[in-house]
Amino acid sequence: MKKLLLFLSIVGVFSVPTMAEKAEAMETIDMYEHMIKALNGTWKLSEEKMQTGTSAYKNKLVYPLVGTDITALSYKNIGFGSTLQEDLLPNTKKQMVTMYHCNDYVDCEELRATHYCTKMNQPEFLLDLKNSTKEKIVFNCDMRTALCQSNEDHIHQMIFEFSNDGKHLKSSYLGWTDQKPNKKNSIYHFDKK
Repeated sequence: MKKLLLFLSIVGVFSVPTMAEKAEAMETIDMYEHMIKALNGTWKLSEEKMQTGTSAYKNKLVYPLVGTDITALSYKNIGFGSTLQEDLLPNTKKQMVTMYHCNDYVDCEELRATHYCTKMNQPEFLLDLKNSTKEKIVFNCDMRTALCQSNEDHIHQMIFEFSNDGKHLKSSYLGWTDQKPNKKNSIYHFDKK
């Protein structure tokens, strides 16, 4: 009987991480589903006085969109919900696309993103679940990839912050060069259309 109890105790101890992993996976899929609901649709660049903490909107290709009703950011769900497509600054020469998806939609252990950038590279990201909330979603460069470890200028972190009951979005695309943060970054403020 003592051997049986010892065996069950050992099995119980080894089962706990598996349950914790499944709980974390559920949180990841919950965050992905939250992103789909919160971001889906079209966004316009906020008026100039709302573009606080950034000068990225002053770019000659971006400035004509500021404060207008022209779509400057859009999200749509594709692949039967398996991927969220972000289209940043569509119909401009600065147009970029980011694709967000789970590594496996059923057992979503990692929420991944690939950013197709005007820097002519494609950094890959992982959701930083520990530092993300429904009001602030953080993606960090996937350090398992060569680009994220390189000296090449690339986007190294993406942060999406919601305010005004989810109708305002601050999107930060933070770059790195020579493995150090860039002083100038692409940060934009959007309002839901």
